[in-house]
Amino acid sequence: MSAHLRFEIADHVATLTLERPDKLNAMTPDMARGLVEAVATCNSSDEVRCLIVTGAGPKAFSAGSDISTLDAYATPWDFRNREDYCDALRACRKPVIAAINGYALGGGLETAMACDIRIASSSARFAAPEIKLGWIGGGGMAVGLAQSMGMSNAALMLFTGEMVTAEQALAWGLVSEVTSPQTLMPRAREVATQIAQRAPIAAETAKLNLRAAHQMPYEKAIEYERDLQAICFATEDAAEGRAAFAERRPPVFRRR
Repeated sequence: MSAHLRFEIADHVATLTLERPDKLNAMTPDMARGLVEAVATCNSSDEVRCLIVTGAGPKAFSAGSDISTLDAYATPWDFRNREDYCDALRACRKPVIAAINGYALGGGLETAMACDIRIASSSARFAAPEIKLGWIGGGGMAVGLAQSMGMSNAALMLFTGEMVTAEQALAWGLVSEVTSPQTLMPRAREVATQIAQRAPIAAETAKLNLRAAHQMPYEKAIEYERDLQAICFATEDAAEGRAAFAERRPPVFRRR
């Protein structure tokens, strides 16, 4: 694990903190590799049922890739095929919550959009500033913005590179909630704990289902949903859920 990442697991919730506050938690290749390792641990561990991603310090969630490291790639092709931290987060099978505590810029915004749920501090600011430097985002920027907030709002961010406040991000649908800076992590943990108490296989399947709803034609998405439902229904956890309901007690789910 990178020295600039902190990875903790408690009560079925993993927390991954980007720890480079003096550089606005900008991502280095070493941090990207560490994030890949953390996601692999989440995917393979029955102890992890939800992941929270946040940044250290009061200023930034993440300013994206550290620009000073980009010239280290020998060719544009090497840059194109770099180990991408946003790809790693999208590959997480467990639900992922972004607790956005400050600036989410460029790849930091893409990191947040690679998460399933986004909760922002009132001090958070969002931007796709790559156009100011002569390029565009490459970690899912355009598709993430367009799906979250619509084409016009996405175009405004992509074409200007200017910052958007947390309140505007909420109004546009980029984030689900805005909290005070003090209550951001407690609220993220509250949501993560709620998810961790649900049937884990059902939560992972719901994540697959939600993505399919974005990508498949309407009728095919419903057909796929019914297939996923049948898979969930056959699990031990589903049987436990039905038994707990009949016996009027809380269910004990075991990811089986």
